[in-house]
Amino acid sequence: MSKYTYSVWKRKTASAQVRLYAWKWKDIINTKEVSEYINRSDLFEKLYTPLSLTKNKWKFYFEVKVSGSGESAQVDAIKHALAKALVEVEPSFRTVLKEAGLLTRDARKVERKKPGKHKARKSMQWSKR
Repeated sequence: MSKYTYSVWKRKTASAQVRLYAWKWKDIINTKEVSEYINRSDLFEKLYTPLSLTKNKWKFYFEVKVSGSGESAQVDAIKHALAKALVEVEPSFRTVLKEAGLLTRDARKVERKKPGKHKARKSMQWSKR
């Protein structure tokens, strides 16, 4: 492995750039430690799923630049980018991560508002009389 492994992934409007290291000692997101950046415990667990599935939670450390969207979408983008970087480091991880659905992009986005409607699909209230 070289100095680090680089990976990019997107979810909704969030994009995450991950650098996966084998020698650093702290996980960092946008120059903050993970515990400072992520407040919800369910998202904290979700973030580390690629590392825990491959049993590498204490072997690899990451540095992330993430922007856009909300906290949940950002964590999803980081999670997928981590999985992609792990596959680059060790191709045998691919089967485990693929079965867990961590290498499939979730393409759902917010639908735009249409003219003549309240929202994307919600219509005006209609009364017969």
